[in-house]
Amino acid sequence: MKIKSVQLKNFKRFTDLRIENIPEETKLVLLIGTNGSGKSSVFDGFRYSTFVANSSAKNDAYLLKPETTKEYYRKQVEVTTECTIKIYHNEEIHRLEQYQLESLNPDAFDLRKKFIGRSSSRIIPKIINQADLAEINKDADAPALYIDNDTRFINDVFSYIQQINKALREPAFRGESANTFEIFQEFIAPLNSSLSTIFGDDTAISLKIVEFEDASPSKPAKLIFQKGNSKINYDLLSHGEKQVIILLLNFIVRKKQYEDAIIYIDEMDCHLNTSLQETLLKEIVEKWIPDSSQLWTASHALGFIDYARKTDNAVILDFDSLNFDAPQTIVPQSKEVLDVYDLAIPKSILSQLFSDKKIVFCENKNDEYYNLMGIDKTLFVGVKDSRDVFLQIKNDKTKFSLRDRDFLSDGEIQIIQGEYPNHRILKYYDFENYLYHPDNIAALGLAGFDKNEYQAEILRQKKAKVHYILPKVESARKTYEEFKTGLKPESTNSIVDDFVSDEFERFYKFFDMKEQFNRTSLAPFNLTTQRLASTNWFKSQIEQLLT
Repeated sequence: MKIKSVQLKNFKRFTDLRIENIPEETKLVLLIGTNGSGKSSVFDGFRYSTFVANSSAKNDAYLLKPETTKEYYRKQVEVTTECTIKIYHNEEIHRLEQYQLESLNPDAFDLRKKFIGRSSSRIIPKIINQADLAEINKDADAPALYIDNDTRFINDVFSYIQQINKALREPAFRGESANTFEIFQEFIAPLNSSLSTIFGDDTAISLKIVEFEDASPSKPAKLIFQKGNSKINYDLLSHGEKQVIILLLNFIVRKKQYEDAIIYIDEMDCHLNTSLQETLLKEIVEKWIPDSSQLWTASHALGFIDYARKTDNAVILDFDSLNFDAPQTIVPQSKEVLDVYDLAIPKSILSQLFSDKKIVFCENKNDEYYNLMGIDKTLFVGVKDSRDVFLQIKNDKTKFSLRDRDFLSDGEIQIIQGEYPNHRILKYYDFENYLYHPDNIAALGLAGFDKNEYQAEILRQKKAKVHYILPKVESARKTYEEFKTGLKPESTNSIVDDFVSDEFERFYKFFDMKEQFNRTSLAPFNLTTQRLASTNWFKSQIEQLLT
């Protein structure tokens, strides 16, 4: 199940919030924003929209009292709240007031059961004897409100131990021996595997579960972990270690509930250092969230932002600095924009953090591949586009830039770099022109690659595109930020002359190898961007531009 859009009207912080354009393939939705920006209020909206009165649920009477609902949920007490969640394939959950049960669509019941939320207050300092396993199947141990503590872990521990005991003992009643390897593979190995991935496989500092003890009338159950040469009861672990174990055990015990579901977990990064943040989120998204489900989480942690930015099936929703007294629409943030990192590490302090390095702003995600080259004392930072690249260095001579050439003439490049010597411009149309340059591919030493044939194929395709590309030159140049500083554009005659030429190094400067070149002829070589960016030829070309 995947969410398509959300609307919250007169709900907590929001006058009228719309979240739209979430792609169907999205597996992770990351809400970012400063403290108090409204991220957790969205999760309250999920809980509000999907809560169903249940005699065994905690705090249900509190939720259903009209006066309490008005006080907690309504932004303006005299105006009714309204929440709508649209699910892909034309399904919808719509609720006006929590206590007006008659307003709920009975057909939406199955959808509502598939929303599973966890509040940020979920640390259980020690295991106690207060479990109620009947609550698990109904999710009746969920916090009613997102200001309440999430105490599910107690039930998870007892269920985990019960499941292992059942797997060990049931075969005895059939006159069989328990298959301890299968039990290990189902209950122990998944937890220890994730703990090793998150905390590392160094036995001196990593954790793994090695024992458990059943509860008795006089003492609670125990989970015993090994760390180095020590065996440590759960109660004695650090807050950060408990945070990870609480999350993982919940996924193990309730894995069936998480199928085809919307899972929303507030501040999963609580108490975690930066080095663990990305690893934890990656492990949960890629191992514990089924492909049929979607995880929503809120954070301003660097590791979470970095993972979401680099992951194709993740989107980032930015709640920062928005006036929710007015209607607002939030759509997925462009992940090429460096601004998504500002909450965790403002660009203004990049130079301070990397004072020993040359900071070079470049376009889109090219920084990932430029940094792979390992140019000494140089750090590449990706921003949205050539405009943002130029603006980063326009008034700051301490930083450098590297923008695509696009349709800039030789003369214009000379003038621009004379005025802004820290603003560097690629020799060729774009980043891909370097990757797919005949000399760069030849540098890989590929068996069966014919450089002359390949160069002739580029010329052939260029000739076929002349009539299509040339009319776009003038309009494309109108967007260049450099021309808004008083620098006068030259005639495009030299660009046209170069592009229509059959001389390779003349036309190749303006032939877009990213969008205009059909790479079918290169398919047998299984070339990747990472491999193409690893050659000495590529590195030498970029180094020349930066010296």
